[in-house]
Amino acid sequence: MNERHVASVQAAFYLGTGVWPLLHRRSFERVTGPKADFWLAQTVGITVTTIGIGLVHALSRRRDVPPELRTVAATSAAGLALVDFWFVARGRISKIYLADAAAEVALVAGWLFARNPPDPVLPDTSS
Repeated sequence: MNERHVASVQAAFYLGTGVWPLLHRRSFERVTGPKADFWLAQTVGITVTTIGIGLVHALSRRRDVPPELRTVAATSAAGLALVDFWFVARGRISKIYLADAAAEVALVAGWLFARNPPDPVLPDTSS
């Protein structure tokens, strides 16, 4: 798996999960549980959506994902997974968030193990 594949998966996941609380509160809360401060879910939704948009933008340029965006993508997935685990363990959020944590961990692993194919345009200077 290369970085463009990981970026594509994360972009789709983040766009879908990011806009969900913005577009349909009732179904979002039906799955994830009621929220006392729904604006927090919306804030996370907007933030996750913007990361997804950044990944789509990078992918549309048909180049490698910039290192800075790889860092943002991987560390946001790691941070969201930690938040999910932390607050599920303390009973503050629904156990359904463990499914999100699993997806976030898979994204982190994808970024850690992804490789970029060699650029066919660049000459081989190893000899």
